[in-house]
Amino acid sequence: MAGTLPLSLVVITRDAAASLAECLASAAFVSEVVVVDSGSRDDTVEIARRSGARVLVEAWRGFGPQKAFAVAAAAHDWVLCLDADERVTPELERAIREAFASGEPAAGAYAVARRNRFLGRWLAHGEGYPDWNLRLFDRRRARWSEEPVHERVLAEGPVARLRGDLLHASAESIEDYLAKQNRYTTLQAEAMHARGERSGFAQLALSPLARFVRFYVLKLGFLDGAAGFAHIAIGAFASFQKHAKLLALQRGAAR
Repeated sequence: MAGTLPLSLVVITRDAAASLAECLASAAFVSEVVVVDSGSRDDTVEIARRSGARVLVEAWRGFGPQKAFAVAAAAHDWVLCLDADERVTPELERAIREAFASGEPAAGAYAVARRNRFLGRWLAHGEGYPDWNLRLFDRRRARWSEEPVHERVLAEGPVARLRGDLLHASAESIEDYLAKQNRYTTLQAEAMHARGERSGFAQLALSPLARFVRFYVLKLGFLDGAAGFAHIAIGAFASFQKHAKLLALQRGAAR
């Protein structure tokens, strides 16, 4: 599968030295790599440059705005957005190449199935797989949302799906993962509060339960053993945290 595609790989980074080289190597089929770094203290920038990336340094704006900035800096209208701890499988590369086989891809945006590794196990059910993410798109017809966390791509028109997996091989410890969930739920609660959303007893009680039942039972998360249970249980508790923090903001504002 020789030759590169008229496609820009876009990655935002901070202290991603442990995983970035493998991420960029997995997408060697693109004709441009743009890395937007927000102040790494390790060798991230040097690794990106050695890999042939064009590196931009930009102060942190929040996930959605930071990714939008990176996409705008790309030379091509078609972009593939990856996180530094993700990598493209050969099957996914073949599917991307097939989408470009006739020149311009038929759809304006494509979702990929992300497979998550958690507690040393590649998850195959629940929230862990297939974790569909829209990552390949024409920036003239799609864009990143403005959310500071849990950002998503907003596409005009239908979204197609690609064969093959995007592997999310996070190497963070369980302590770091829990700390990240705590930060993310704070940002979510603040964003919800700014939009005028409210929470109460029903949301505190039912949101975590509904999430657990959906992913552990209906999406067969129980088949992923202890790792699957832990992954979904943490996600359910994150739902509780989000609504508890929103409730605290409501009561603080009402004083």
